[in-house]
Amino acid sequence: MAMNIKLEPVSKRKGLIANSNLTLFAIATALFPRVLTGLKFPSAINFLHFAMIPLACGSVMCNSRSKDREQLAIAKNLLLSLFLFLIVVFASALLNSAGVVNAVLDYLLLTEPFILILTIVSIPMVPESYQRFRKAILQAALINMLFAYIQKYVLRLERLVGLEDNIKGIFIGQGAGHVLGGSVAMTFAVYYFVTAKTKPLWFRIAIVLACFNHIVISDTKQVLLSFIVGYALLYLINIKDIRRTILYLTLGAAFLSAFYWAIYNFEALRAFTTWIRPEIYGPDGEATRLKFATFHLVPQYFHSPLNWLLGLGPGHTVGRLGGWMLESYWNLLAPLGATMHPVSKEVWKTVAASWLGSQSSMFSPLFGWAGIWGDLGPLGLSTYFYMAFLVWRYIAVTELSKYLMLTVFAFGLVFSQLEEPGYTLFVATMIGLGWQDQKIANQVELHKHDDDRFVEWIE
Repeated sequence: MAMNIKLEPVSKRKGLIANSNLTLFAIATALFPRVLTGLKFPSAINFLHFAMIPLACGSVMCNSRSKDREQLAIAKNLLLSLFLFLIVVFASALLNSAGVVNAVLDYLLLTEPFILILTIVSIPMVPESYQRFRKAILQAALINMLFAYIQKYVLRLERLVGLEDNIKGIFIGQGAGHVLGGSVAMTFAVYYFVTAKTKPLWFRIAIVLACFNHIVISDTKQVLLSFIVGYALLYLINIKDIRRTILYLTLGAAFLSAFYWAIYNFEALRAFTTWIRPEIYGPDGEATRLKFATFHLVPQYFHSPLNWLLGLGPGHTVGRLGGWMLESYWNLLAPLGATMHPVSKEVWKTVAASWLGSQSSMFSPLFGWAGIWGDLGPLGLSTYFYMAFLVWRYIAVTELSKYLMLTVFAFGLVFSQLEEPGYTLFVATMIGLGWQDQKIANQVELHKHDDDRFVEWIE
């Protein structure tokens, strides 16, 4: 295989490097814009990734010239699903008189991770380019954790009034930045522990503990919950394998038991007791009523039977776009024809009126799956799940990739991470790299097998 790599045309290698660099730059525009705005870059830089991710994808698709049937089939299916979702988004916008900018932003917020996965999968990587790409992404994750530790132990930002949730890593100044920083940290921890097989076990464990401490100091309880739920779902999916089931069940029970004991015996973990209130759950519990408020309020604004299929329009309900992004950037987006809907404020009023509203985003009615349902209806939700199914079926080829996808699903039940590019694009990169790693490993094994057969024939 090494000989084949060396004999590649220079132009092809340069094109591969250019596409890889462009893709890395596109990912960086989603991870580091808040750092740049802190350095006095204009706030419009927060939108740069909307242009760079599709641009990187277009460049790769046009220049890769891949003849690999598997890559071509995956690209064809994903492109078709992205087109179907585009139709649904614009149909909903047309039905509800939503602005074109609403439709474009909502579409990109939800599909960027799929576009990035398509981009990474379409790059004809070799071991050297794969390692370089992987190293750059892991370095970004380490920078995120380093920022969080400086914010906590050097700058002591959590002591400032109103900034208790300001341990945000590289997502400085972002409302849910502490959650994003913790989410990226835990995703990095799991990925590194599983894939860095050449590193000593003690070092990988140290990285995991450092990342776990990140979510403790940033007070992002929902991050841990989402990873636990993802683990439970993975366990249920693998229940056909009795040995693996017993292993997962044993590990899960041991962790939950130890964690339950720890939250009552370590001050740093006391915040997790917020959820252990049986009285707030159940059909009439405050947590239940608040969490599902969106499903009660949104139908009150339906004006057509088609709303039951296509929702109230992109950016009109409780996704990230309608929940706060449009209002935050109204001066920039209003001249472009952006539209808002009163139901968004109704949901926020419900949050403000509940004594649980300020306790934890775990109880928030503004969460990912509710946002897609409210904006695009069951049809939009179904089309989104179809895109996710394609990734699950053809790209998430390792248990790790499937686990990361399940944690994203769990996050969608909590808050707005489905529309947070800093998090979703990082996870998408991990999944894309998992596919590339598996493909490269298969190629190495195939070439090794061919070489062995050639030696046997000579002898």
